[in-house]
Amino acid sequence: MTGSARRRTDDSRYGERVPLVAAAVCPHPPLLVPEVAGSAAPELDGLRASCDVAVRRLLAVDPDTVVLLGTGPVTGLIDSPATGSLQPWGVDLDVPLVPGQPDRGAVLPLSLTIGAWLLSRHDARAHDARAHDARMSVTAVQVAADAGPAELAALADEVGATGDRVALLVLGDGSACRGEKAPGYDDPRASAYDKGVATALAEADLDALLGLDPVVSAELKAAGRAPWQVLAGAARAAGGGWRGELLHDSAPYGVAYFVASWERM
Repeated sequence: MTGSARRRTDDSRYGERVPLVAAAVCPHPPLLVPEVAGSAAPELDGLRASCDVAVRRLLAVDPDTVVLLGTGPVTGLIDSPATGSLQPWGVDLDVPLVPGQPDRGAVLPLSLTIGAWLLSRHDARAHDARAHDARMSVTAVQVAADAGPAELAALADEVGATGDRVALLVLGDGSACRGEKAPGYDDPRASAYDKGVATALAEADLDALLGLDPVVSAELKAAGRAPWQVLAGAARAAGGGWRGELLHDSAPYGVAYFVASWERM
């Protein structure tokens, strides 16, 4: 891996206790952005509101670092500055990872573009991590959709090495096979798969998330599988108990969208 995406290096705190204090799980459909959705924007008002609740709760724990975690072409940290674009979805809108960053920098994948957009809707008071007066920094981490257990486990340790109090904003959709008009057409396994994910997110069930089958997940086009498993690994590495709450569960366009909030017990 080269350029803006880099894998774990020897100076990361691999193997140490991960200072994860909270997590939020949101989906990343471009239609979440009203400018993209156009006249259909009201259809996802409930989903947006749930995402806003999850992000507000995440910021309420006063983290030193918020890590945006979602799928991308490779696995690794995306160095700031970085910018996502919604031009591929018909809207000339750039979404910077950090408001006021000096230039466009690296390219954010869709998942992290939506994550940065969700975060921008709140007064995160985010600054570049290198600034001396930074109250909170924002970091972006992408994970390849086909990442295996060893890669996911290493990344789970790495995401917590970015600050003393780390909060994860995890971006991922469920299956895309909920009906004949779904992007992946209809698959009878999809409903049961999504029900299992929803229950795991609601109960902060780490074993259930870590046990998601990567082959079945890929067949059902569940983009959240790898990020959810990194979340579960990071929560396990942090130790202690976790409390989950499922804030939203729907599949309006044949794609499952979940919103959840996790906090330490």
